[in-house]
Amino acid sequence: MKRKGLRFLLGIVVVLGVWVMNCAIAPAALAITAIELKDLSYSACPEEFAEGMVTAGSVQSAKCYMIHGTAVNTTGKPVLSADIFGRIYDANDNPVMQNRGRLGAIDEVPPGESPFELRISVADNQPEPLKLKQFKASGFSGRIRR
Repeated sequence: MKRKGLRFLLGIVVVLGVWVMNCAIAPAALAITAIELKDLSYSACPEEFAEGMVTAGSVQSAKCYMIHGTAVNTTGKPVLSADIFGRIYDANDNPVMQNRGRLGAIDEVPPGESPFELRISVADNQPEPLKLKQFKASGFSGRIRR
C-alpha cells in the first residue's frame, strides 16, 4: 500500500514540476489587437497601378481602386500584420468581392492615428459609387513566426 501511495505522490510531483517549468519558459502570448478604421474613402488607382488588372479567377476586365482611411491604434504599442476586413458593395448593393471578408493587410500600425491605403480590383460591370461597410482591422503586438 505504501508503495502505491509513494508512486502516486511522485507522479503528482513530476506533473507539477513539468507544468511549472513550462509556465516559466513559455513565450508571452500575443493577443489579437483590434484596430479601428475610420474616414474611409476610395479613388481610382494611379495609372501605374491599374495597368493589366483582371478579377481573380477570370479574364474579365476590372477597375483598380485605392481605399484610403485612418487606422486608430489605442494600445500604445505598434501592431504588426494587421488584417483588414470589410464589405464592399456597388451602387446596386451587389457585393464587389463575394465570399471574401479579408481584403488585405497593413504591415505596421504605429500607436495613435495613421493613414493607410489598400488596393482592390472591381469588375468593370459593377457600377459606382462603391459602398464601404463594416471595415475593421486586427493584428498582433509582436512578430508572427512564419
